[in-house]
Amino acid sequence: MTTDVTVTDEAVASLEGTADPRLHELLTGLIRHLHAFARETRLTQAEWERAIGFLTETGKMCTDTRQEFILLSDVLGLSMLVETINGDRAAGSTESTVLGPFHMTESPVRELGANIDLVGGGEPCVVSGRIVSGDGTPLPGAVLDVWQADGNGFYDVQRPDFQPPGNGRGLFTADAEGRFWFRTCVPSPYPIPTDGPVGELLKATGRHPYRPAHIHFIASAEGHSPVTTHIFVAGSDYLDSDAVFAVKQSLVEDFTPTDDPSLAREFGIANPFRHARFDLVLDRA
Repeated sequence: MTTDVTVTDEAVASLEGTADPRLHELLTGLIRHLHAFARETRLTQAEWERAIGFLTETGKMCTDTRQEFILLSDVLGLSMLVETINGDRAAGSTESTVLGPFHMTESPVRELGANIDLVGGGEPCVVSGRIVSGDGTPLPGAVLDVWQADGNGFYDVQRPDFQPPGNGRGLFTADAEGRFWFRTCVPSPYPIPTDGPVGELLKATGRHPYRPAHIHFIASAEGHSPVTTHIFVAGSDYLDSDAVFAVKQSLVEDFTPTDDPSLAREFGIANPFRHARFDLVLDRA
Protein backbone atom coordinates (compact mmCIF):
# COMPACT_ATOMS: atom_id res chain seq x y z
CA MET A 1 0.00 0.00 0.00
CA THR A 2 1.30 3.44 -0.95
CA THR A 3 2.44 5.79 1.83
CA ASP A 4 4.26 9.10 1.92
CA VAL A 5 7.42 7.08 2.49
CA THR A 6 6.99 4.58 -0.35
CA VAL A 7 5.38 6.74 -3.05
CA THR A 8 8.69 8.11 -4.36
CA ASP A 9 10.23 4.69 -4.93
CA GLU A 10 6.99 3.45 -6.46
CA ALA A 11 6.85 6.38 -8.89
CA VAL A 12 10.47 5.83 -9.87
CA ALA A 13 9.91 2.10 -10.30
CA SER A 14 7.05 2.84 -12.70
CA LEU A 15 9.64 4.19 -15.15
CA GLU A 16 11.51 0.88 -15.52
CA GLY A 17 10.04 0.30 -18.97
CA THR A 18 11.36 3.62 -20.36
CA ALA A 19 13.31 2.75 -23.51
CA ASP A 20 15.30 5.99 -23.68
CA PRO A 21 18.03 5.92 -21.00
CA ARG A 22 18.35 9.70 -20.85
CA LEU A 23 14.59 10.15 -20.48
CA HIS A 24 14.65 7.59 -17.67
CA GLU A 25 17.47 9.52 -15.95
CA LEU A 26 15.71 12.88 -16.29
CA LEU A 27 12.33 11.68 -15.06
CA THR A 28 13.87 9.76 -12.16
CA GLY A 29 15.75 12.86 -11.04
CA LEU A 30 12.69 15.05 -11.49
CA ILE A 31 10.48 12.78 -9.37
CA ARG A 32 13.03 12.44 -6.58
CA HIS A 33 13.70 16.20 -6.42
CA LEU A 34 10.02 17.17 -6.60
CA HIS A 35 9.12 14.73 -3.85
CA ALA A 36 12.03 15.94 -1.72
CA PHE A 37 10.87 19.53 -2.20
CA ALA A 38 7.33 18.66 -1.12
CA ARG A 39 8.61 16.88 2.01
CA GLU A 40 11.12 19.60 2.90
CA THR A 41 8.60 22.44 2.61
CA ARG A 42 5.59 20.46 3.90
CA LEU A 43 3.68 21.50 0.78
CA THR A 44 -0.02 21.94 1.49
CA GLN A 45 -2.89 20.90 -0.75
CA ALA A 46 -3.89 24.54 -1.22
CA GLU A 47 -0.33 25.48 -2.22
CA TRP A 48 -0.18 22.58 -4.67
CA GLU A 49 -3.48 23.68 -6.24
CA ARG A 50 -2.23 27.27 -6.49
CA ALA A 51 0.96 26.08 -8.20
CA ILE A 52 -1.05 24.05 -10.72
CA GLY A 53 -3.22 27.10 -11.39
CA PHE A 54 -0.13 29.27 -11.86
CA LEU A 55 1.34 26.88 -14.42
CA THR A 56 -2.01 26.64 -16.19
CA GLU A 57 -2.18 30.43 -16.49
CA THR A 58 1.43 30.50 -17.69
CA GLY A 59 0.50 28.14 -20.51
CA LYS A 60 -2.49 30.27 -21.46
CA MET A 61 -0.19 33.30 -21.94
CA CYS A 62 1.93 31.48 -24.53
CA THR A 63 1.35 32.39 -28.18
CA ASP A 64 3.27 32.22 -31.42
CA THR A 65 4.96 35.50 -30.45
CA ARG A 66 5.27 35.13 -26.67
CA GLN A 67 6.74 32.32 -24.57
CA GLU A 68 5.72 32.80 -20.95
CA PHE A 69 7.35 29.53 -19.89
CA ILE A 70 10.74 30.72 -21.16
CA LEU A 71 10.14 33.97 -19.27
CA LEU A 72 9.38 31.97 -16.12
CA SER A 73 12.52 29.92 -16.62
CA ASP A 74 14.48 33.15 -17.11
CA VAL A 75 13.34 34.87 -13.90
CA LEU A 76 13.97 31.72 -11.85
CA GLY A 77 17.56 31.62 -13.10
CA LEU A 78 17.02 28.23 -14.74
CA SER A 79 17.64 29.47 -18.29
CA MET A 80 20.98 30.96 -17.28
CA LEU A 81 21.93 27.85 -15.30
CA VAL A 82 21.23 25.55 -18.27
CA GLU A 83 23.08 27.93 -20.59
CA THR A 84 26.10 28.02 -18.28
CA ILE A 85 26.16 24.24 -17.79
CA ASN A 86 26.18 23.76 -21.56
CA GLY A 87 28.26 26.80 -22.45
CA ASP A 88 31.72 25.32 -22.00
CA ARG A 89 33.70 27.23 -24.62
CA ALA A 90 37.39 27.61 -25.38
CA ALA A 91 39.27 30.44 -23.72
CA GLY A 92 38.81 33.66 -25.68
CA SER A 93 35.58 32.56 -27.33
CA THR A 94 32.53 34.78 -27.05
CA GLU A 95 30.54 33.77 -23.99
CA SER A 96 26.95 32.66 -24.44
CA THR A 97 23.91 33.84 -22.55
CA VAL A 98 20.14 33.32 -22.58
CA LEU A 99 18.03 33.29 -25.73
CA GLY A 100 15.18 35.22 -24.11
CA PRO A 101 11.48 34.97 -24.92
CA PHE A 102 11.36 37.18 -28.03
CA HIS A 103 13.34 35.23 -30.61
CA MET A 104 9.94 34.19 -31.88
CA THR A 105 9.92 35.32 -35.50
CA GLU A 106 12.30 34.88 -38.41
CA SER A 107 14.56 37.89 -38.78
CA PRO A 108 14.39 39.55 -42.21
CA VAL A 109 17.44 39.17 -44.43
CA ARG A 110 19.24 42.53 -44.65
CA GLU A 111 22.27 43.87 -46.45
CA LEU A 112 25.34 44.86 -44.46
CA GLY A 113 24.97 48.46 -43.32
CA ALA A 114 21.16 48.38 -43.27
CA ASN A 115 19.23 50.18 -40.56
CA ILE A 116 17.17 47.81 -38.38
CA ASP A 117 15.56 50.72 -36.48
CA LEU A 118 12.55 51.29 -38.73
CA VAL A 119 10.73 53.66 -36.37
CA GLY A 120 13.53 56.04 -35.37
CA GLY A 121 12.88 55.57 -31.70
CA GLY A 122 16.27 56.27 -30.14
CA GLU A 123 19.79 57.63 -30.37
CA PRO A 124 21.39 56.48 -33.66
CA CYS A 125 24.30 54.08 -33.49
CA VAL A 126 26.39 51.73 -35.59
CA VAL A 127 27.30 48.22 -34.47
CA SER A 128 30.27 46.68 -36.26
CA GLY A 129 32.87 43.98 -35.88
CA ARG A 130 34.04 40.64 -37.21
CA ILE A 131 33.02 37.01 -36.83
CA VAL A 132 36.18 34.95 -36.39
CA SER A 133 37.39 31.52 -35.40
CA GLY A 134 39.21 30.94 -32.13
CA ASP A 135 42.62 31.58 -33.73
CA GLY A 136 41.44 34.91 -35.16
CA THR A 137 40.83 33.60 -38.69
CA PRO A 138 37.95 35.55 -40.28
CA LEU A 139 34.83 33.54 -41.14
CA PRO A 140 33.51 34.85 -44.47
CA GLY A 141 29.84 34.13 -45.02
CA ALA A 142 29.14 33.70 -41.30
CA VAL A 143 25.54 34.49 -40.41
CA LEU A 144 24.52 36.95 -37.71
CA ASP A 145 20.94 37.00 -36.42
CA VAL A 146 20.19 40.22 -34.53
CA TRP A 147 17.17 41.37 -32.52
CA GLN A 148 16.49 44.12 -30.01
CA ALA A 149 13.75 46.23 -28.46
CA ASP A 150 12.92 49.67 -29.83
CA GLY A 151 13.82 52.95 -28.12
CA ASN A 152 10.81 52.57 -25.81
CA GLY A 153 11.77 49.08 -24.66
CA PHE A 154 9.33 47.01 -26.72
CA TYR A 155 9.92 44.29 -29.30
CA ASP A 156 8.01 44.39 -32.57
CA VAL A 157 5.82 41.43 -31.57
CA GLN A 158 4.75 43.24 -28.38
CA ARG A 159 3.37 46.31 -30.15
CA PRO A 160 2.42 45.29 -33.70
CA ASP A 161 0.16 48.34 -34.01
CA PHE A 162 3.14 50.67 -33.49
CA GLN A 163 6.07 48.77 -35.00
CA PRO A 164 6.30 47.20 -38.45
CA PRO A 165 7.11 43.46 -38.49
CA GLY A 166 10.86 42.89 -38.28
CA ASN A 167 11.64 46.17 -36.56
CA GLY A 168 14.82 45.77 -34.55
CA ARG A 169 15.67 42.51 -36.34
CA GLY A 170 18.07 41.54 -39.08
CA LEU A 171 19.79 38.52 -40.56
CA PHE A 172 23.21 39.53 -41.90
CA THR A 173 25.92 37.66 -43.80
CA ALA A 174 29.53 38.60 -43.02
CA ASP A 175 31.72 39.77 -45.90
CA ALA A 176 34.87 38.10 -47.25
CA GLU A 177 36.82 39.30 -44.20
CA GLY A 178 34.21 38.16 -41.68
CA ARG A 179 33.07 41.73 -41.09
CA PHE A 180 29.57 42.89 -40.23
CA TRP A 181 28.01 46.27 -39.59
CA PHE A 182 24.51 47.66 -39.27
CA ARG A 183 22.72 50.77 -38.07
CA THR A 184 20.20 50.85 -35.27
CA CYS A 185 19.32 52.85 -32.16
CA VAL A 186 21.14 52.61 -28.85
CA PRO A 187 19.17 50.08 -26.80
CA SER A 188 17.72 51.15 -23.47
CA PRO A 189 16.84 49.26 -20.30
CA TYR A 190 13.33 47.88 -20.34
CA PRO A 191 11.01 45.73 -18.23
CA ILE A 192 10.23 42.17 -19.18
CA PRO A 193 6.47 41.63 -19.66
CA THR A 194 4.63 41.87 -16.35
CA ASP A 195 1.03 41.44 -17.52
CA GLY A 196 1.02 37.67 -16.94
CA PRO A 197 1.80 35.11 -14.25
CA VAL A 198 5.53 35.89 -14.30
CA GLY A 199 4.77 39.53 -13.53
CA GLU A 200 2.59 38.43 -10.61
CA LEU A 201 5.46 36.31 -9.32
CA LEU A 202 7.89 39.22 -9.48
CA LYS A 203 5.44 41.45 -7.63
CA ALA A 204 4.83 38.84 -4.95
CA THR A 205 8.57 38.48 -4.35
CA GLY A 206 9.35 42.21 -4.42
CA ARG A 207 11.57 41.98 -7.51
CA HIS A 208 11.89 44.55 -10.27
CA PRO A 209 11.30 43.44 -13.89
CA TYR A 210 14.08 45.39 -15.60
CA ARG A 211 16.82 44.26 -17.95
CA PRO A 212 19.90 46.35 -18.74
CA ALA A 213 20.24 47.74 -22.26
CA HIS A 214 21.35 45.06 -24.72
CA ILE A 215 21.22 43.66 -28.25
CA HIS A 216 20.74 39.94 -28.93
CA PHE A 217 22.93 37.95 -31.33
CA ILE A 218 23.19 34.45 -32.70
CA ALA A 219 26.38 33.98 -34.72
CA SER A 220 26.94 30.85 -36.78
CA ALA A 221 29.45 29.62 -39.38
CA GLU A 222 30.19 26.36 -41.14
CA GLY A 223 32.41 24.05 -39.10
CA HIS A 224 31.84 26.05 -35.92
CA SER A 225 29.46 25.89 -32.96
CA PRO A 226 26.91 28.72 -33.00
CA VAL A 227 26.81 31.11 -30.07
CA THR A 228 23.74 32.81 -28.63
CA THR A 229 24.73 35.94 -26.79
CA HIS A 230 24.01 39.58 -25.93
CA ILE A 231 26.00 42.78 -26.04
CA PHE A 232 25.22 44.94 -23.01
CA VAL A 233 25.67 48.72 -23.02
CA ALA A 234 28.42 49.76 -20.60
CA GLY A 235 27.09 52.01 -17.86
CA SER A 236 23.49 50.86 -18.31
CA ASP A 237 21.20 50.68 -15.31
CA TYR A 238 20.49 47.17 -13.97
CA LEU A 239 23.77 45.59 -15.08
CA ASP A 240 24.11 44.32 -11.51
CA SER A 241 20.47 43.27 -11.10
CA ASP A 242 19.30 41.87 -14.46
CA ALA A 243 15.86 40.33 -13.96
CA VAL A 244 16.98 37.21 -15.84
CA PHE A 245 20.56 36.98 -14.43
CA ALA A 246 22.12 37.04 -17.93
CA VAL A 247 24.93 39.63 -17.63
CA LYS A 248 28.53 38.48 -18.08
CA GLN A 249 31.32 41.02 -17.79
CA SER A 250 32.90 39.97 -21.09
CA LEU A 251 29.68 40.93 -22.90
CA VAL A 252 29.60 44.55 -21.67
CA GLU A 253 30.69 46.94 -24.44
CA ASP A 254 31.11 50.70 -24.81
CA PHE A 255 28.74 52.46 -27.18
CA THR A 256 31.14 55.33 -27.78
CA PRO A 257 29.87 58.79 -28.83
CA THR A 258 31.55 59.96 -32.04
CA ASP A 259 31.33 62.71 -34.61
CA ASP A 260 34.12 61.39 -36.82
CA PRO A 261 33.14 62.45 -40.38
CA SER A 262 35.12 59.61 -42.00
CA LEU A 263 33.27 57.02 -39.90
CA ALA A 264 29.96 58.72 -40.61
CA ARG A 265 30.65 58.49 -44.36
CA GLU A 266 31.83 54.88 -44.07
CA PHE A 267 28.67 53.78 -42.30
CA GLY A 268 26.23 56.08 -44.07
CA ILE A 269 25.02 57.77 -40.90
CA ALA A 270 24.71 61.39 -39.83
CA ASN A 271 26.88 62.82 -37.05
CA PRO A 272 26.87 62.55 -34.12
CA PHE A 273 26.22 58.90 -33.39
CA ARG A 274 27.40 56.12 -31.13
CA HIS A 275 29.62 53.27 -32.25
CA ALA A 276 29.97 49.82 -30.70
CA ARG A 277 32.67 47.57 -32.10
CA PHE A 278 33.50 43.99 -31.09
CA ASP A 279 34.40 40.59 -32.49
CA LEU A 280 32.31 37.45 -32.14
CA VAL A 281 34.65 34.50 -31.65
CA LEU A 282 33.30 31.01 -32.45
CA ASP A 283 34.59 27.59 -31.37
CA ARG A 284 35.25 24.94 -33.96
CA ALA A 285 32.56 22.25 -33.91
